[in-house]
Amino acid sequence: MPEPRETAVYTHGHHESVLRSHTWRTAANSAAYLLPSLEPHMRILDIGCGPGTITADLAELVPGGQVTGVDRVPEILERARATAAGRGLANIDFAVADVHALDYPDDTFCVVHAHQVLQHVGDPVPALREMKRVVRPGGIVAVRDADYAAMAWYPASAGLDAWLDLYRRVARANGGEPDAGRRLKAWALRAGLTDVTASSGTWTFATPQERAWWSGLWADRTLASTYADRARLGGHADEEELRAVAGAWREWGERENGWFSVLHGEILCRKEA
Repeated sequence: MPEPRETAVYTHGHHESVLRSHTWRTAANSAAYLLPSLEPHMRILDIGCGPGTITADLAELVPGGQVTGVDRVPEILERARATAAGRGLANIDFAVADVHALDYPDDTFCVVHAHQVLQHVGDPVPALREMKRVVRPGGIVAVRDADYAAMAWYPASAGLDAWLDLYRRVARANGGEPDAGRRLKAWALRAGLTDVTASSGTWTFATPQERAWWSGLWADRTLASTYADRARLGGHADEEELRAVAGAWREWGERENGWFSVLHGEILCRKEA
């Protein structure tokens, strides 16, 4: 088993504006590419589980199996445990873990899943090798990550252009890769995964409620999250610039014709039997 090592800094942190997004995620809206491959008896490892909403959904989909959610932040696992308890799930557990050195024997899980994790990892290839190590022969490594450069919106907004440029600079300064989605297949092949199916999926925000929610959480995140702190401390933006970006988000959210699409890359990899 590899030794744990420092990797990229998690850009977003766990501010309320971040958890507002994370707790919205479900298996249906964030792991649809994986769901047809699930079977009721499977043992699943969910890496970077955060508040556990996807993890809990996976547990409901494998009632005869077991789901383990892991994250590097102990405090967020308390939220995940509360999510599972509130849904009365008995086939789910949680643990602190580092994706570079998972504390599980070789060939343990039927499925290893990671949603929005590799974009925050300094070197995703060793992480994928470790995911491959703990999955059983014939099992699945399933990964989904956003691709910021491929995000699209209407109408055009110089303020959102500035947001995208700022976010990508901050994320890369933290050691991550914000355009991870397009790189997943290449990383998987470098990690020695050979049976790789690549796909893509989107989130779209267009109704008044969706626009208000999406623009509001990004406006708040721009001013009051770990991401905002990193932007200031790293010299990427001053307070005036951050307020201008937050204002651009709120302005876009009020546009009746506003539309925003978040592209994700996805890979479904079967380990050689």
